[in-house]
Amino acid sequence: MRDINQIIVHCSDTYVSMDIGVDDIRTWHVRDNGWDDVGYHHVIKRDGTVERGREHNVIGAHARGMNENSLGVCVVGGKGDDGKPDVNFTAAQWKALHDVVFDLKWKYGGNIIGHCNVPNSGKSCPNFNVLAWAEELGEQK
Repeated sequence: MRDINQIIVHCSDTYVSMDIGVDDIRTWHVRDNGWDDVGYHHVIKRDGTVERGREHNVIGAHARGMNENSLGVCVVGGKGDDGKPDVNFTAAQWKALHDVVFDLKWKYGGNIIGHCNVPNSGKSCPNFNVLAWAEELGEQK
């Protein structure tokens, strides 16, 4: 098993009306990026369902420069009707995100960060302060 020292939270940058899952994102990543699979290890749908992407022992494709030692968790949504970043996740998604991140942290340790916290990402993703969220939940060191 590889050494995991980061759990990186993402959003799919999709509208609330887009009820997508791992298969949709896999199609985009393979078709548009030429990757061999979806970039994330977990995808959390609008109803809170957690779908598995890549296996944990497989390096992801979700945070340039940090994939080797991280796991990527993507929450579906994150784009407002105006096309701008928005924190529009459902209560079921917030619960699932907590449960997934807690489980990964318990299994692997490491820090919990947002894609926006990755050096030189230039992203607002996942459009909320993951560091403060994790600290508030007592998940951060």
